[in-house]
Amino acid sequence: MKFSDSCAACMYNRQCAKTDNADYLKKIKDILDNRPADITSSELVMQFNELHEKYIGPLDDLSAEKKEYNDLVLSMEDDIRKDIEASVDPLATSIIMARIGNYIDFAALDSVDKETFIGLFDNTKMSEAEMEVYDSFCRQCSKAKSFLLLTDNCGEIVLDKLMLEQLKKRFPNLEITVMVRGADIYNDATLEDARYVGLDTLGTIITNGRRMAGTVYKMLPDKAKSVIDNSDIIFAKGQANYESFAGEGHHAFYTFLCKCDLFINRFNVPKLTGIFVEE
Repeated sequence: MKFSDSCAACMYNRQCAKTDNADYLKKIKDILDNRPADITSSELVMQFNELHEKYIGPLDDLSAEKKEYNDLVLSMEDDIRKDIEASVDPLATSIIMARIGNYIDFAALDSVDKETFIGLFDNTKMSEAEMEVYDSFCRQCSKAKSFLLLTDNCGEIVLDKLMLEQLKKRFPNLEITVMVRGADIYNDATLEDARYVGLDTLGTIITNGRRMAGTVYKMLPDKAKSVIDNSDIIFAKGQANYESFAGEGHHAFYTFLCKCDLFINRFNVPKLTGIFVEE
């Protein structure tokens, strides 16, 4: 996905909001002003984080928040599973519920509120436009052999697990692989988190090999590239995966909540609207 001037301005303002370190902010501005045309936000954030550790200090440790939300959604797991199973189309419902988990994003949102998160479960219906994408998704899954899930945040991955349960019930032919982040970055899911919530019981877990929020194909280890190249279905969660992976020549399905102005304006929807699209 092409990185825009409006994104650059937003990223710079967010850095200004957290520090007044002049040397750091000058470096950030230099990076943004001289960025390559094909760079992604994920690559820029990696550079920002390296500068942060050099000029300011270690990045915020969100391990407590990650565990808090993993535990919160795990405590809801049985009830959510029952709701999914009781719905007219459990797979469709599980996809919407997995997307609701995309709200748990300490990087994109100024604050994450438990009541807001729980309130999002009041609406688990797909729109007509989404149903067209869903029909295409199901048709392709029925013929596919391999399925790759690109995950995003902690807490969210518990709902991803419930979605994969329904996917395997509907399409037992699918061999599932799940990609998580290669190291701690914000509250994104890592290998440790995936195992903690039991995601590894439903498929093979691999990582993007880096402390990187997103999926930048050229920066992935060979194993991850091979999985992407050989997966019949790629299902990507979250804004960061859309920003870094869409438009890079891979057929994929994307679902996320619109949490920042770029996505709100791109899709012309209110904040926290869910999107399900096929590329």
